[in-house]
Amino acid sequence: RKAMNEMTSMKAPPSNKAENVDVPFAFRDLVARHSPGGRYIDAQTDVDSPWVPFGENAAIKHLAFDVRSNTFSNILWVKSAGAVGTHLHRGTIVMVCLEGSVRYLEYDWVASPGGLILEVPGEAHTLVTDHPDGVKLFGWMQGPIEFYDDQGAFVETADVWWFMNHYDTYCRENGIAINPKLYL
Repeated sequence: RKAMNEMTSMKAPPSNKAENVDVPFAFRDLVARHSPGGRYIDAQTDVDSPWVPFGENAAIKHLAFDVRSNTFSNILWVKSAGAVGTHLHRGTIVMVCLEGSVRYLEYDWVASPGGLILEVPGEAHTLVTDHPDGVKLFGWMQGPIEFYDDQGAFVETADVWWFMNHYDTYCRENGIAINPKLYL
């Protein structure tokens, strides 16, 4: 092995082998005993998670819930031109536009497929899609989201517990098995 002062910056992964490599890790046994482990969630079909109605013109496919950090992941589908009302984030949001397009009334940009949307705590905005086929947004959200009516009056807070209840209630009411893989 090279000494630290002889090392150069990695420009690409050092191996392109398509096989398992035994990587030394001092806490491997702890990870095996206590980690919930990695998992795969099929977001393309309803096998792992159904589309759950979210108002008249939208649905959510829940992908992950982590109560330890109040984080949750889902795909928001606004099915045709429309809006998701004004909301204020108390945490960080990272979204990718998968289909259609979306904008916020408060900004001058329009996200299209592949576009990355970064939202920071303390910002309020109104999500709008003008696209005739709506929009699908994949997101990782952290912290509560406060929703307001068209007069600016507080309506409700949605956090990891709200999203878990949204999923659980829909599944129970429709005879769909609750998927334990969604709970980290």
